[in-house]
Amino acid sequence: MALLNILRYPDPRLYKRAARVAEIDEPVRALVRDMAETMYAAPGVGLAATQVDVHKRVVVIDASETRDQLLVLINPEIVAREGIQYCEEGCLSVPGIYEAVERAERVTVHALGVTGRPFTLTAEKLLAICIQHEMDHLEGKVFVDYLSRLKQQRIKAKLQKQLRKTA
Repeated sequence: MALLNILRYPDPRLYKRAARVAEIDEPVRALVRDMAETMYAAPGVGLAATQVDVHKRVVVIDASETRDQLLVLINPEIVAREGIQYCEEGCLSVPGIYEAVERAERVTVHALGVTGRPFTLTAEKLLAICIQHEMDHLEGKVFVDYLSRLKQQRIKAKLQKQLRKTA
């Protein structure tokens, strides 16, 4: 397993749409393992393949308090949304930035697991937010895209300042 490099906003590669996974083979399973290791090490609760510059429809999430309930979504599709919730979100690609975003309160998603078996999951609260957030990445969207232009400019400036301090 290997830690993968996480792209940082506003990297243009974050805006590339991910392609469907045609076959769940060993390279895809290795990607899932590496993504999970990267997510846990970051630490984060979710990671989309787009964030590690692999433009395939693969997501890993672990929103559990115990950090031992890895959820793998391959070719996920949200088939139902209910309600509205606002929650402060962060993102491994936008480190140190947290902003409130409107999301569905409950979502139902169809996906394939790492074994290739299809499943349906209904999620709410934090898990629903994570699913929507990570699936946005697969569509080439970052959570700051929901914010005003002014907030986006401030976030870009703050991240550039952070990079200069670490360089």
